Amino acid sequence: MSPAPPTGWEARAERAMARGRRLDRWIPAFLLDSPISRLGFAAGTAFGWTWGMLWSTGRVERRSGLLIFRGMPEWTFGRGGVCVGMCFLTGNGRFDDRLLAHEAVHKTQWQRYGLLLPVLYLLAGRDPLTNRFEIEAGLADGRYVPRR
Repeated sequence: MSPAPPTGWEARAERAMARGRRLDRWIPAFLLDSPISRLGFAAGTAFGWTWGMLWSTGRVERRSGLLIFRGMPEWTFGRGGVCVGMCFLTGNGRFDDRLLAHEAVHKTQWQRYGLLLPVLYLLAGRDPLTNRFEIEAGLADGRYVPRR
């Protein structure tokens, strides 16, 4: 179970989402949901696949539109796992369909933003409660806040 989030996190999350929407207005439209972003998505997927093939020691499977690489050493991914393109790179922990739905949203974000996503994600910060990409993917499904 996730630890209890700090008081007022919902308001902080909403402000982070509003900031993200404002930032998106500055990104030229031809970079979003476009052949350019799809090329970035393909490059991200190629990187994720290569990284997964190098380090995965577990079963590789396809679920929820994702290629899931299990058994990755902890230093090869952040937190409980990372989505790169359509690849979910993770360790040996257990996950359910809700976590895969969270990661599938990240896949969609890769399709929308392409190679801008890693930069925008870093700018959004490491705190998942104020990172618009984690908020959009669902904090409860991503196990950042307790499920109701």
